[in-house]
Amino acid sequence: MSQSDSDGEALTAKPIEPSAPEEFGLVQVWWGNGKGKTTAAMGMGMRAAGHGYRVHLLQFMKGGTQSVEDIRGEYNAIAALPGYTYENLGHYGWHHGQLNDDEHAGKAQAGLERANEIIDGAADADLSTPFDPDSDPESGVHMLILDELIYAANRELLSQDAVLELIETKPDSLELVLTGGHESPDFLTEHADLISNVSLVKHPFDEGTTGRKGTEF
Repeated sequence: MSQSDSDGEALTAKPIEPSAPEEFGLVQVWWGNGKGKTTAAMGMGMRAAGHGYRVHLLQFMKGGTQSVEDIRGEYNAIAALPGYTYENLGHYGWHHGQLNDDEHAGKAQAGLERANEIIDGAADADLSTPFDPDSDPESGVHMLILDELIYAANRELLSQDAVLELIETKPDSLELVLTGGHESPDFLTEHADLISNVSLVKHPFDEGTTGRKGTEF
């Protein structure tokens, strides 16, 4: 089905064919107390996958809670896109009250180890070539999204030095996207190419509205 632009010209989606980016390689950081950090990162992943690039999303500290279903809408959407995959290595429940710090830290550490596996795989791969959309992420990806990684670092579940080492070891052509955190990640300022502060102006949570299916999960 085609759509039309403002001039009435047909806008027809093209089949997605495996391809490789020509200008990837930056480090992006999305932080702040406003809604939309994960959404923005996932949206970039969708855009990249739409061009045929291989994208992987690795989530820290995000999952089902008492108010959020185990299966989030974004997982279903990602699974429907060729070349876009995800993993959730965070513990169900946020980092306050529900579980002890050791359990959360263990999950965060497992996520960091997995991120390093994928980065090592990208370093061994030729990122100037297309990848099979069904390939394992450790065989090479063009974009790696580490969602909520900064929250884990802010809560000292992971060390800042470990995050910096991860950035320093990434291959030049890998686009690396980090999200999370309400506090300014100053330790990343000299190591990131793009830093966006998603600022809260108003949120329905302040009036007692809970997370809504289709917007928050």
